[in-house]
This record gives sequence, C-alpha cells and structure tokens, in this order.
Amino acid sequence: MRIWVDCTAAAHPLVLRPLIDRFRERGHEVFVTAREYGQTLGILDRLGLEHTAVGAHGGASRLGKARALADRSARLAVLVRRRRPDLALAHGSVDLALVAAALRVPAVQMQDYEFAALQRRIAFRLARRVLAPDAIPVERLARIGAGPGKLHRYPGLKEEYYLAGFEPDPKVIEELGLDREKVLVVVRPPPETSEYHAPNDVYAATVRRLAAAPEAQAVIVPRTAEQRAAALALGADNLVVPERAIDAQSLIAQADLVVSAGGTMNREAVALGTPVYTTFTGRMGGVDEALIAAGRLRVLRDPAQLELRKREAPVGVGNPRDAGPLADAALGVVAGLE
Repeated sequence: MRIWVDCTAAAHPLVLRPLIDRFRERGHEVFVTAREYGQTLGILDRLGLEHTAVGAHGGASRLGKARALADRSARLAVLVRRRRPDLALAHGSVDLALVAAALRVPAVQMQDYEFAALQRRIAFRLARRVLAPDAIPVERLARIGAGPGKLHRYPGLKEEYYLAGFEPDPKVIEELGLDREKVLVVVRPPPETSEYHAPNDVYAATVRRLAAAPEAQAVIVPRTAEQRAAALALGADNLVVPERAIDAQSLIAQADLVVSAGGTMNREAVALGTPVYTTFTGRMGGVDEALIAAGRLRVLRDPAQLELRKREAPVGVGNPRDAGPLADAALGVVAGLE
C-alpha cells in the first residue's frame, strides 16, 4: 500500500514516526507532508524523515487560519492526487481530513485532546478511524464525531509508545552550554495561536521568576518566532533559547523540572519521570485530568509554588509500549487488512 502521513505541528513527527516505521517494516510505501509551523520541519530533519513542506500556519486569527487551510488543502490535493495513496494518517490534521475526503482516501486520525472543537469535529467526523487514549471518556469523543463505530482506544500515553526504546543523549546538555550543577528547568510557552488557548500570565510570571533565580537555568522551547524574541528580550543570563530544533526528549529526560503549557511536553515529562507542572488554562482534557488525579502532573497557578531542586527520579521511560497495535488499528481500515 501507499500511505500518506501529514505533520502539522512539532509533536507530530515524534508521535507518528513509530507507525511510519511499522508500516515500512511491513513493506508499505510512506510519503510525508508537513506544514511550516514552529519546529515541525526542523524535527523532521533531525529525525531523518524525508518530507515535502507544503504551506504554513495561518496565525491566531480565524480568518488567517481559514485562508491557510484553504490554500494548503488545495496545494496538498494536487500533490496527493498524483501519489494516489491507499490510506492517510495524521494527528488531528484538518488539511488531511479535507483532502482525503475529497479524494476518497480512507483517513485515520490520532488525538489525545478532545476540546479543540472545530478541528476535532472536522477531522474526527471525516475520519474512517480515530485512535485515542482510553483515559478520554467515550461520550466526549462521540460528541465530536468519534463514535464507537470508528473509535479505537489505546492504553496509556501516546508518549509511552514513541519513547519506547528511547535512550537520552547527554550531548544536548553540552550543545546548549548548560551548567549541570544548577537546577535545569525546561519551559514550554502556551499555544497562543491555537483556538483552545486561554490567555494567562502564569507563563510570563514563571519566566520572570526563573530569570531571577541564580540557582536555576531555564531552557525555553518556543513555538513561534515571537515567543523566542520575547524570551531573548529579557536579557537574562540563565535563560537559554535554542536557535534551532533540539533533542527536546533528551533534554526533558535529564532536566530537574518541566513547566509547560503544552500537552505533549507535559506528558513526555511524565513518561520520562521528570517532575512537571502545567500552566495550561484551557479546558483540561481527559488525559491530563487522569494524570493530575494520580499526582503525576501538577497544576501551577503561582510561580512561587515551584520547587527548584535537583531531581531524584531515575532517568528513563517508566512504561514503554509497543506501537505495533496502533499500526494494526490504522491499517485495519483498508479492506482485507483488518
């Protein structure tokens, strides 16, 4: 079979790579398209995943998003029609959903956050199958188009699948020039261009606190050029802002603390045993609700709560999982492969 995979955000190359690997191991041909947004293209390059870049993010406004969606979908349709895929796979890509539906290509969508309403309703309703964690209540998924007939629930975190077999690379510490004697904090800004983002000052206040803490050194992993410029403008010696895509998973694994408004980085920290606080102020999804209830993820409402101390937990993936069943579920939507 020929399988089309679309990556539209920085987490997607990581999440989808294990499935791409399984597809290729079984003799299927895979081609990857990607949207220019944040570090998406840089991470694809770092992972050695050949791809075709098509379009860019439309920004925070609805008009900008709509224009970008229309433009990118039209360009993708031309490219994908020539490749004639048998199956399409993405992690919430609306572009892929529209193009696959127009070209009558069976689409599979992964997702682990259920409250980005417009995106999920389009992507889920047009999908032949939806892969989602079993921590998300079934009724929530059904309301946005992922009813029992198309839903495949998997155990654990998606991060436990793509981090299986992961060995942290200590070189990332040297590449960033970090002082290992200090408390190493990894910081991820809010998803300000996403529809589900709710403005708050917790992130900015956290960065100000870290900038004033001589015992700490913070690596800020921005989503946008504007966030990068804002962090650099503080001029603090103990704030490090990488110039290019980095091995964030190795950095998180060796960090003492993670503070993030992004779901994926929070859950990577959980999977890797690194203490983590969330500054997300949108509607909390089922996965994070479960992690908070279990004490594996803490909500940060005041930066004064941060405990700046060296970690005690060992480095490594606590509960690695095999991505084979996810690949089976995706392939199963094509007749004869169920």
